Amino acid sequence: MEGLLSDSQPLLPKHSATRSKDEMNHDETRQSKEETTDQDQDTMTREGLDRRNVWEPSVYYALGKESFYFVGQEINIRESTDSYGALIWPGAIALSQFLENNQQQMNLMDKAVLEIGAGTGLLSIVASLLGAWVTATDLPDILSNLSFNLRRNTKGRSRYIPQAAALSWGQGLERDFPFPSYDYVLAADVVYHHDFLEELLNTMLHFCRPGRGTTLLWANKVRFQSDLSFTERFKSSFNTTLLAEVPQENVWIYKATAKE
Repeated sequence: MEGLLSDSQPLLPKHSATRSKDEMNHDETRQSKEETTDQDQDTMTREGLDRRNVWEPSVYYALGKESFYFVGQEINIRESTDSYGALIWPGAIALSQFLENNQQQMNLMDKAVLEIGAGTGLLSIVASLLGAWVTATDLPDILSNLSFNLRRNTKGRSRYIPQAAALSWGQGLERDFPFPSYDYVLAADVVYHHDFLEELLNTMLHFCRPGRGTTLLWANKVRFQSDLSFTERFKSSFNTTLLAEVPQENVWIYKATAKE
C-alpha cells in the first residue's frame, strides 16, 4: 500500500575561490532533507486542523466540543492544538470502533490494558468502558489533559478507575515498569513525524515479552515513507496479523505477539 509521501553565504577558505562539488552536494542533500521535514510537519498540521472532517457517523461536533458515541456512552473529549498528543487522530477512532465491534474476538473484560501514547485518552476510555483495568501513558506534559478526559468520561461508568502515568518511549522502562504484565498493549497513531521510532519499537518490545501472553494492538494511518519502513521493522520484530483496514483513512490495524 502506498503511503503519503540561513540567508548568508558561508565564508570560503582563503586558498579556495569556489566551493567544492562535495560541499555543494552536501548542502543540497541537507536542504532536501530539511524541505522534506517541513513538508511532513505541514502534512501533520493540516491534518490536525482538518480533523473535523470526520469519517464515521459515531463522531459528531457541537459548540466546539468533540464528542463520540461508543459502548452506549457519549464521550466528550477536551483537545488542544498545542501539540499532536492533545488531538484525536484516525487510528484511535478506528481501533476504538474495532474493539467495540469485535468484543468476542478481543474481550477486554477484567483484562489489564496499557496504552502507550494515549494522547487525549479516547482509546483508553473506550477500553475502560469495555471492562478493562487501564493504565494510559504519555509524556508528562500531556498527563493533565489526559487525566481530565479519563475522569470525565469513566466516573461511575467503568468497572475499574483508569490510571494515567508518565512514559517517555525508551526511557526508564526497567525502572518504572520492571515487570510488565499486561494482557493487552494498545497503540494508536504513534508512528508519525518524529525522531523516536527506535525508542517506540523498543518500548513495544519491552511490554510484549516472550512468555507473558501479551497482545499488542496497533492502529496507524499511513502518511509517510517512514511509516512503511517502521511497519516492516514491526513485522520482523513480532508475530503479526493484519486485523482490519480502513481504506478511506488509509488506516491499518495490526495484532502482534512476541516471538518466542
